[in-house]
Formats: sequence, C-alpha cells, structure tokens
Amino acid sequence: MKGLGKLVGVVAVGLMSCGMMFAQTGGGEVAGLTNAPVPQLESAPEVTLKGLPKAVGVDQKSIWTSPARIRRKDLVWLAPLAAATGVAIATDHYTMSSVVSQNPSFNGDNVNASNVLIGGFIAAPVALFGVGQYEHDAKARETGLLGGEALLDSVVVEQGMKLVFWRERPALHDARGWFFQGDAGWDSSFPSSHSMLAWSSAAVIAGEYRSPWVQASVYTLATSVSLTRVLGQEHFPTDVLVGSSVGWLIGHYVVRSHRRHGLGR
Repeated sequence: MKGLGKLVGVVAVGLMSCGMMFAQTGGGEVAGLTNAPVPQLESAPEVTLKGLPKAVGVDQKSIWTSPARIRRKDLVWLAPLAAATGVAIATDHYTMSSVVSQNPSFNGDNVNASNVLIGGFIAAPVALFGVGQYEHDAKARETGLLGGEALLDSVVVEQGMKLVFWRERPALHDARGWFFQGDAGWDSSFPSSHSMLAWSSAAVIAGEYRSPWVQASVYTLATSVSLTRVLGQEHFPTDVLVGSSVGWLIGHYVVRSHRRHGLGR
C-alpha cells in the first residue's frame, strides 16, 4: 500500500502541477498549437451548433500542424513534460506489475469510477448548452458549444494517435506496454481517451469560468479520471500523462480561438 500511496501522490501532483502551470499562462501562447494566429476576443469567430463540424475541421488542421510552430520558449514546459514522459515509459512496467494492485475488485471499482466521472465531463457541455439556451445565458451556451468542440477534437486526435502508436494495454504480456503491436487492436492504450476527454472538457470550463473554486474542482475531477484509469489497470501512467496534456492543450486552444463571453467569473 505504501507503493500505491506514492503512485497516487506522484501522478496527482504531476497532473495538477501541469494544470496549474498551464493555467498560469492565462491568455498567453502555449506551444505550437496555440502559437497559431488567434483572433482577439472582440472579433473571435463565434461557434454555432450548425457550424460545429466546420470548426472541428479547422481545429484539426491547426492541431496536426502544431509541431511546426514550436518555438524555443516552448521548451520551458515541453522539456519537463518530455522528461516526465521518458521516466514514465521507463517505469510503466514496474508500476503496473509491482505497484498498482491487481485485485479484480479494486480494479473494477476504479474503472467504474472513471466511467462515471468521464460521463460527467461529457454531459457537462450538453447541460451548459441547454441551460444557456433556456435561460438566454450566452456564457453558458458558449461554454457548452466550446466544450463539445473540444471533446470532438479530442476524439479525433486520440483515435489518430492510437492508430499510430498501437500500444498494448496493461493486461497484455505482463504489462510490458509494447508499442507498434498489431494485437493492441483499435482500442490501444496510448493515449488514454478518458484522460484526454476529461482534460479537454475541464480546460474549456476552467477557461470560461475563472473562479478559483471552479478551476480547482474541474482539474481535481480530471485528475481523478486519470488516476482511476491507472488504478483500474486500464492504462499506463504514460498514457494518462500524455492524454491529459494533449487534452488540456486542445481545450485551451479552443477557448482561445472562440471565446467571446468567458472573461468574467
């Protein structure tokens, strides 16, 4: 149990630190993805329900070409993230085989918890859009639309990455976590889709509602999603680390590109 406690502490602190570090950038640029030209708030293109598919298509172009826009200043956060990813890959097998419990009941409880939590992150944009429509609340409606846009972007990106990396799940081959394996199937391990979806949705909500309580709440819940995927033996720490980071970047990019009503609390 000591090992499990250390794992929870390290992963939680790491993910929350990433979230807080990213949050500190505010409206600043973050890596190649957000180095793309972004309209000022007053002229930002408003996303509509009808125009959502087109917005996602435009996003995908910026997302997949973002590595070409990486600048030297981005190394401030890219270098630590790359180092953390390297350490995580090197220790994934040990973590999943010797630290995380393999008790089926414990694993099942965590998988169920992660599914409930991700359901909340998926439902939140729908609920906010509905509230915005019913109460004529432009900010809530916008948050719902942008949350939906970020979730769709994340689904496309994580599926694309899964088809590139083909990483085996922890349940295969004694949790070796080998990449580029055909037996990984369409539902491969890297990156964690739950983590990417949770952090993209959380980033939109936190970007629209700047209250410290809101930000702390959504990032804590997003961290819980990532942790429970590891504790449920569904993903390696590397999967949730990269999934969470990419998900946050996508959500942040969507907010910066289209937010018109999110400056207040």
